[in-house]
Amino acid sequence: MREYCEIKCSEACHRIKSGFPYRWDLNIYRGCEHRCVYCFAVYSHRYMGGGGGFFDNIYVKANIAERLEKQISSPNWKRESVNLGGVTDNYQPAEARYRLMRDVLKTLIKYRNPCYVSTKSKLILRDLDLFEELAYYTEVRVAATITCVDEEIRRKIEPGAASSSERFSVLKELKKVGADVGVHFMPAIPYLTDSDENIEGICKSARAIGADYIISCPLNLRGETKANFYEFLIREYPEKLGRIKALYKDGGYVPKEFAAGYYERFAAVSEKYGLSRKYRARGGGASAEPENIDEYEQISFI
Repeated sequence: MREYCEIKCSEACHRIKSGFPYRWDLNIYRGCEHRCVYCFAVYSHRYMGGGGGFFDNIYVKANIAERLEKQISSPNWKRESVNLGGVTDNYQPAEARYRLMRDVLKTLIKYRNPCYVSTKSKLILRDLDLFEELAYYTEVRVAATITCVDEEIRRKIEPGAASSSERFSVLKELKKVGADVGVHFMPAIPYLTDSDENIEGICKSARAIGADYIISCPLNLRGETKANFYEFLIREYPEKLGRIKALYKDGGYVPKEFAAGYYERFAAVSEKYGLSRKYRARGGGASAEPENIDEYEQISFI
């Protein structure tokens, strides 16, 4: 049974490692209801005193807008871009109840502070008016994580998230109001969603809605994520278990040769549709792709 627990946070934005086009990350929720079978963040609940499962026990930072204002109104704040939702999705179902993103966005508008948003939810369209206002003053980038065009597979790997077609529609609407939009085809699951057909489908749809960029990387499997993912395979795709286990037998990453082959195939298709894998800000700012693509698993697999 899903449970919500309201908590207080001392800071809204947390500084993250270098290699990204932003240095600050803001997560309203701990835990996520999307139940993605490849989620890297499931380990994080071990640090919550109340315990409980990552997908069912959702911690809500009830004072986050207040703490955000205190942080970005400081004379020491350099008006740096804030990534909204790097570990969990700020637009997961809990947001329909708590509506904290509206207060966060209103605070960013007040101080004209740029932001990034990553989501798998169509709930973001509720705040279209605020994104339009913020985009009038400063840079707003919205990315949708889209992993599969086959809805039958998509429902199995991301049972609590919006459909892929809905996520493409979200990007189309946000582009209309001035946001820069991108597709995070992450992770590409070996032997399940990394096919040429799936890459083609995602890139074609991204081009159709006017995406500014697309990035991708193969699945990383470490810690509790690996165990959870293997349980999923046993349940849904037992015929793929042996092959995937063999691929990850030496650790949490695919072999370099496998990764190189995947990137070559992905690059060919993304270039075919005129989609850049590195998206630069207006005026030649930082790339939306980290220096080390493996680092993306730590911030964008929501």
